[in-house]
Amino acid sequence: MDKQKIERMRTGKGFIAALDQSGGSTPKALAAYGIGQDAYSNESEMFDMVHAMRTRIITSKAFNKEHILGAILFEQTMDREIEGLPTADYLWDKKGVLPFLKVDKGLADLAEGVQLMKPITGLDELLQRAVKKHIFGTKMRSVIKEANPAGIKKVIDQQFELGLQIAKHGLVPIIEPEVDIHSPEKAECEEILKKELRSHIDNLPVDVLIMLKVSIPTKVDLYKEFTTDPKVVRVVALSGGYSRDEANALLAKNHGMIASFSRALADELRAQQSQEEFDTTLAAVVKSIYDASIT
Repeated sequence: MDKQKIERMRTGKGFIAALDQSGGSTPKALAAYGIGQDAYSNESEMFDMVHAMRTRIITSKAFNKEHILGAILFEQTMDREIEGLPTADYLWDKKGVLPFLKVDKGLADLAEGVQLMKPITGLDELLQRAVKKHIFGTKMRSVIKEANPAGIKKVIDQQFELGLQIAKHGLVPIIEPEVDIHSPEKAECEEILKKELRSHIDNLPVDVLIMLKVSIPTKVDLYKEFTTDPKVVRVVALSGGYSRDEANALLAKNHGMIASFSRALADELRAQQSQEEFDTTLAAVVKSIYDASIT
């Protein structure tokens, strides 16, 4: 594990750009970018277009290490190149931004108030490839909708079991138990979740480091104790369906927590913008998320 990179993620100022929409969410991401489904005739063309979108974001002068600590990639993005370099190498070597890989295969059906992850077949092989591609860490998402202690425990058990498997490859796993922001029991879910996280973190092997990615909590600073835990490299927040302004305002109240926004990062970018318009728009968005992340 590279101590320089760990230190950069632990203490650096900035946020993580989530550029990992995949599969079913790709058409939605392209549509928001101004590219309708009539612009491509098959999946291969669709993924070419989404890679072009991500390339434009990553190569923009507004995408820089002064504001951005890391970027989460979809598997295909990891396997492709930007300006002749593998994407992860371009991010770190040219931009000073740490590359992460989304490894989950989506969500299982709702049971006991939660959605576990579907089985991740071939995870070890994927992690071996990620190491060869110089990936720093991984992320995997589960969803909590109800304050069901048994369900929430299953989410965290699964997240940490896979997290340990990932850590054995020398990667830093982002544990992501999202609490649905529309849940009428959101605050109760988060209290149960915090207890589960505490006990699992306390039981981690001494040499294992993780990150946490959580919904911005209803109770301000609920997760603050994890921001100084030696086993937790960073605590990051997802936007979870909030508008960017709302997500930024809520995030700014939570000390030590930084953003890891996806839709809230790209929602004003359009394929039709000139390079100058694109860079200016992205710069303003990046600055607003950065400001909310350094409180």
